Amino acid sequence: MINELILNYIILFILLELFEISWQKAPSIMGMLLRMHKYYAKNIFLFLIMQPTFYFAVGFAMLSGYDTYALMLLFFKTVDIASKILLLEQVFIKRKLSYDMSLILLAPINGFLPYLGLVFYPILIYLAL
Repeated sequence: MINELILNYIILFILLELFEISWQKAPSIMGMLLRMHKYYAKNIFLFLIMQPTFYFAVGFAMLSGYDTYALMLLFFKTVDIASKILLLEQVFIKRKLSYDMSLILLAPINGFLPYLGLVFYPILIYLAL
């Protein structure tokens, strides 16, 4: 019974994470930001709705009784969204980037990078239960 519950949570999370990857994936961080900016420019709430793993993390933290690993998952997802919003603001609203930051954002990223969450986060879900 518990193993089935764990598996259901992990499968649900993986499906939600794959959705996020599908609309954010790009060859560089700037490409990812451009894809995110399409939703962010329309409405910040639309952008936030497009982050379903964050809502999963909130619900999972509550359902797990605020387990340490569940709170770690929530913390990482919160930092993820906050850093995306800060980068979007810096790049597209303020339009102030240092030369080094520009190089970082334009550098190609490894193809497996967007999929790291599919490995790391399910481990936290498993440990929380």
